[in-house]
Amino acid sequence: MVCLKLPGGSCMAALTVTLMVLSSPLALTGDTQRKPCPLRNCDSECHFFDGTEQVRFLQRYFYNQEEFVRFDSDLGEFRAVTELGRPDAVYWNSQKDILERERAAVDTFCRHNYGGVESFTVQRRVQPKVTVYPAKTQPLQHHNLLVCSVSGFYPGSIEVRWFRNGQEEKAGVVSTGLIQNGDWTFQTLVMLETVPQSGEVYTCQVEHPSVTSPLTVEWRARSESAQSKMLSGVGGFVLGLLFLGAGLFIYFRNQKENALPCGFLSSCSWPEVPAMMAAPHLQLLCSPLPKPYGLPCICILTLYHKHITLLNVSQRWS
Repeated sequence: MVCLKLPGGSCMAALTVTLMVLSSPLALTGDTQRKPCPLRNCDSECHFFDGTEQVRFLQRYFYNQEEFVRFDSDLGEFRAVTELGRPDAVYWNSQKDILERERAAVDTFCRHNYGGVESFTVQRRVQPKVTVYPAKTQPLQHHNLLVCSVSGFYPGSIEVRWFRNGQEEKAGVVSTGLIQNGDWTFQTLVMLETVPQSGEVYTCQVEHPSVTSPLTVEWRARSESAQSKMLSGVGGFVLGLLFLGAGLFIYFRNQKENALPCGFLSSCSWPEVPAMMAAPHLQLLCSPLPKPYGLPCICILTLYHKHITLLNVSQRWS
């Protein structure tokens, strides 16, 4: 429980919001008009049902981490939890001003602080993450435990169901219950004891206030031969991708080795080329010939949209 010291004393105050079977502790500022608890260790709790329609205020007193007396707004008086608290309960119930202050705390303390925490508690929604897996790696037709893991959700009200081939399974369902993660989220494990048969489809269905429609995750029972075929197919696909990548790499590497730097004017040894390049609207394009020709260069001059081909069969590239 997250607590905060009240002004003027050492009393610890906390708010517990209960909504749709949700119980979440919150820290409150407390009512500055309320006097601190007369004992060192005490908790002030507010329990809300249906918003602020029904509110229960509890003030609990502890000694050596054990509760010994409390005030309950539903009863309107102090009650001893152990024999140690009986004298205190009798005395405080005889004090009219103390009883009036504690009874008024439902409004002055609980409802007063409700608006400050409603936005990040009652209205807060975090969608759950659902995964399904077998507890053991077992062959089919053997007893196994299918686990539906639901984690990271808020609020804590949640419903998890198991289905086999579309039919709900109620027998053999075991749950860990609601587990608090400590970061304002919850988790739970709902397990189904079953003997999977080949071809069966198991579905975990989760209903939660954060989603408008149920979340479903399937687990299909496959035989070892079917799993082997699936793995073989995946392996063949990956191997094919590797061969394809290697082939493309070799192809482009060979293309790069065979390419010649023919794009420069000095590549061709014809003496006419420099003089012709001085002419306007003249472009020079060069490309290599195949290896049997001695790796020469073809230079194509474009002058006034007419092509002149110059072939140097003896020139080799340095």
